[in-house]
Amino acid sequence: MLLPAARLAARRLLGLASSSSSAASESAAAAVARRLSPSPISYYAAAGCSSSRLFSTALNYHLDSPENNPNMKWEFTEANMKKVNEILSHYPSNYKQSGIIPMLDLAQQQHGGWVPVAAMDAIAKIVGVAPIRVYEVATFYTMFNRTKVGKYHLLVCGTTPCMIRGSREIEDALLEHLGVKRNEVTSDGLFSVGEMECMGCCVNAPMIAVADYSKGAEGYSYNYYEDLTPKRVVEIVEMLRRGETPPRGTQNPERKNCGPAGGNTTLHSEPKPPPCRDLDAC
Repeated sequence: MLLPAARLAARRLLGLASSSSSAASESAAAAVARRLSPSPISYYAAAGCSSSRLFSTALNYHLDSPENNPNMKWEFTEANMKKVNEILSHYPSNYKQSGIIPMLDLAQQQHGGWVPVAAMDAIAKIVGVAPIRVYEVATFYTMFNRTKVGKYHLLVCGTTPCMIRGSREIEDALLEHLGVKRNEVTSDGLFSVGEMECMGCCVNAPMIAVADYSKGAEGYSYNYYEDLTPKRVVEIVEMLRRGETPPRGTQNPERKNCGPAGGNTTLHSEPKPPPCRDLDAC
């Protein structure tokens, strides 16, 4: 069933490509191309994997490389090992595996924004489980990066409210300015662009989150930048490049936090409390 589906998808994509003759269509196609990094499926096809295996495991697959293989030596730093012990102190001794998620996050911060398989193996040893139990978690949650990212990993919200408010244009501006595709790293290693689902700032859409791995685990930060325009998001990138700290939160000078532009029109004073504690008796 998978192979006919793959052929049908390929035919549809070729049909769309061949029908894109106008300048507007070419521009849209270029924007889509910038968003999409080289397909992992094509990579594994070149490695000789079967088609059924490609479609079932391509996104969760691992192939050893010189910089990412289980034979690499990887361990938490002394400072981070103290954090690991603090994490484990929250759980009974027979439930150490409950600390896998925070430990993967800590490993990602230590390793410059991504988690190699050797780090997963190290965590498995610490919590006393088979490595596959850690792999399952790392491949399930998209917040764990299993390939290199930039020191500043720019995550564009792609969920409906942000998309309606222009998140596609925000992502296109980033990709064009940096000269990369989605999930690629710039040649200087500073930036990469990814996509995230809803980050809870719909009222300030569109927005991005910036994971800053430039200072290691001790200086790690994760900040939101909201009410963005294509021009403003490029300005934020250049501020980060210069080592500056852009103001977090809304980028609309007429707004404060999540309040309306121009200031509140209601709630100008403290709300009145109920006349009594028992509301049914009031």
